Amino acid sequence: METKRKEKSILTFPADREIALETNNLQVYYGNNHAMQDASLQFPRYSITALIGASGSGKSTYLRSLNRMNDGIARVDGEIMYRGLDVNADEVDIYQMRRRIGMVFQRPNPFAKSIYNNISFPLREMGIKDKSKIDGIVESSLKQAALWDEVKDDLKRSALALSGGQQQRLCIARSLAMSPDILLMDEPASALDPISTHKLEMTLNDLKEQYTIIIVTHSMEQASRLSDYTAFMHMGKIVEFDTTENIFTNPAVKLTEDYVSGNFG
Repeated sequence: METKRKEKSILTFPADREIALETNNLQVYYGNNHAMQDASLQFPRYSITALIGASGSGKSTYLRSLNRMNDGIARVDGEIMYRGLDVNADEVDIYQMRRRIGMVFQRPNPFAKSIYNNISFPLREMGIKDKSKIDGIVESSLKQAALWDEVKDDLKRSALALSGGQQQRLCIARSLAMSPDILLMDEPASALDPISTHKLEMTLNDLKEQYTIIIVTHSMEQASRLSDYTAFMHMGKIVEFDTTENIFTNPAVKLTEDYVSGNFG
């Protein structure tokens, strides 16, 4: 007799596993639309977690809630815990919090400034005046984003003259310059060609040694080759969360199996 499949399966981690960020019963409402329901997830430090699901499943809604990008747009209830603090609490300094939980968007959004000033400008706005210190941060962040060797001889060049893939890595460098703990990425490769996507994925794989990365992707191939953990979302709910290997080779939930195998819709 066939064993009844689960309707939901959420991996939890042992107490000795360091958790960078977690949500408890997160709810997101756009007016009367309950867009995200009962979302409880843990994100282990120094790993890549992919959020997958069909369009409208709640992936970007959930991601944007993690550093309060939904403020003024949606009502967000429940807990978003980072270093013992609820990110969603009124007393949290939203700008300081976003320095620690950075965001890279779907399409590159470099400033209409030079490559150098794309990184130095926010540093100066943050109060750093020492040019040698700024120079060091510019170089180190560009190296971390695997862009330094391509632009080091032309830092005065406009960022808008870079290719799409280079612009996206520059935006990653700009986030890294703020010394974040966590990087949120909303389909960062969707506008890139295959070669640029490969370079971006190699960069992210290196960055997880120092950062916790949470990425929304519409590409199951990208999720399977890049992430350590994967959460499958459907109609505003987290259906299954597990190691990426289990999600793609041995899912516990029939709906997950249908989605990753293409028998969905």
